[in-house]
Amino acid sequence: QVQLVESGGGLVQAGDSLRLSCVASGLTLSNYAMAWFRQAPGKEREFVATINWNSDNTYYGDSVKGRFTISRDNARNTVYLRMTSLKPEDTAVYICAADANLVGLNTYAGVYDYWGQGTQVTVSS
Repeated sequence: QVQLVESGGGLVQAGDSLRLSCVASGLTLSNYAMAWFRQAPGKEREFVATINWNSDNTYYGDSVKGRFTISRDNARNTVYLRMTSLKPEDTAVYICAADANLVGLNTYAGVYDYWGQGTQVTVSS
């Protein structure tokens, strides 16, 4: 049974930093491209960042480019999202996802095969 479990969310102030983790079980992480999405109340799920299987390539949504960094440690079956200069508009549930297409870099949620439950990030002004 595949599971993606996110952690690291919390309540922070604008300008602070956080690092989210997503630990995968039931699959071999190196066989998947990975991504982070986020969803705020009443809004559509939004693409945040993606990374291919061996970390050679990454891609970011425009709203987080230059502030967020996605990385992975295949040996630990873990994907990270380092978030800096957080803004109130970054408030959302952050969800990791796995795509069996190794090349990845997909921004469309519909192609992802597995999803976590998410971790809440709240940024106060």
